[in-house]
Amino acid sequence: MATEKRKPNPIDIHVGSRVRLRRTMIGMSQEKLGDALGITFQQIQKYEKGANRVGASRLQEISRVLNTPVSFFFEDAPGSPNSGPGFEEATSTNYVVDFLSSSEGLQLNRAFVKIEDPKVRRKLVELAKALANDTDD
Repeated sequence: MATEKRKPNPIDIHVGSRVRLRRTMIGMSQEKLGDALGITFQQIQKYEKGANRVGASRLQEISRVLNTPVSFFFEDAPGSPNSGPGFEEATSTNYVVDFLSSSEGLQLNRAFVKIEDPKVRRKLVELAKALANDTDD
């Protein structure tokens, strides 16, 4: 079956998504990251999708540019000790990663942390829960 495309490795997908997460957390574009690494933004896209594997030396360079430890890219990776069923914390961490990986989630997080009044923050959480019809605490 030569026409069947090879699926990316789950670890490559995870590392790529963590690159994207960190890049968006600090407000860096794919172009800017690519320029800092001497590669194209298309290559960054391929890394972030897991289509291309990030080599060890390149990952070290990415961690330097994004100012985060290499271990950040492997947190909650598939097959890691804390990623299996029954580990509620890993699930909640993935939920946060999914949230911060979205443009809206990142914008909401940035705006939320700028709100200094704790009462206003609580009211905003209550509003979000009401809009989501969520009664959990």
